[in-house]
This record gives sequence, C-alpha cells and structure tokens, in this order.
Amino acid sequence: QVQLVESGGGLVQAGGSLRLSCAASGRTFSRYAMGWFRQAPGKGREFVARISRIGTMAYYADSVKGRFTISRDNAKNTAYLQMNSLKPEDTAVYYCSAGDGVRVGDYWGQGTQVTVSS
Repeated sequence: QVQLVESGGGLVQAGGSLRLSCAASGRTFSRYAMGWFRQAPGKGREFVARISRIGTMAYYADSVKGRFTISRDNAKNTAYLQMNSLKPEDTAVYYCSAGDGVRVGDYWGQGTQVTVSS
C-alpha cells in the first residue's frame, strides 16, 4: 500500500512553468512505477507521463512531449512533473498515480488543480 499526496498546482499564465510534486508514504517507493494523469472539465482522465521504478525510462503523451518532464527521487519518496511552456489546454486536475509493476493506475492521489490562463 502507498499513499500519494500531490502539491504544486496553481494558476499560471500561458507560457509559464510549474513543478508538481507527489509525495509517497512508506519505504518501498522504488518498487512502484509512477505516473501523472490529468482530467480537464467535462473530459475523462487522460495519461500524461509515467516513469519506471528506478527512473531509467519515461513515457509521455504526445500532447506534452517536449514540454513536460517526469522525474523521481527515490531517496525522498517523491515524483515530480516539471511543466514548461504551459498552454490553456493544459488546465486540469492533475493526479499522481503509482503501480505495483511496470504499469501505473493502482493507487491515486487526491489531485491538484492546474489552471493556465491565456
């Protein structure tokens, strides 16, 4: 079991940057793949990025490639999402997720709101 708590969301102007953090409980953080999803108003939850357990492989949705970077610090039990060149269409609630193996989606944080103004 792992508990996840996101932070770092807020209001930012288009073209700006934010860094989201996902703090995880326990001493087994490195056993989990980590990922980020988002849900915009009136839309379903969509995949944003995920990272392997030791951080050697990362995957991104096409919509964020080149702008977002996922990373993790296993010593701090924390995953991050660096978001640059933000666009209004990035506005969503962003959710941190963990998975028992390669996949993510087994555990979820409560979400953090990101709003990008034009």
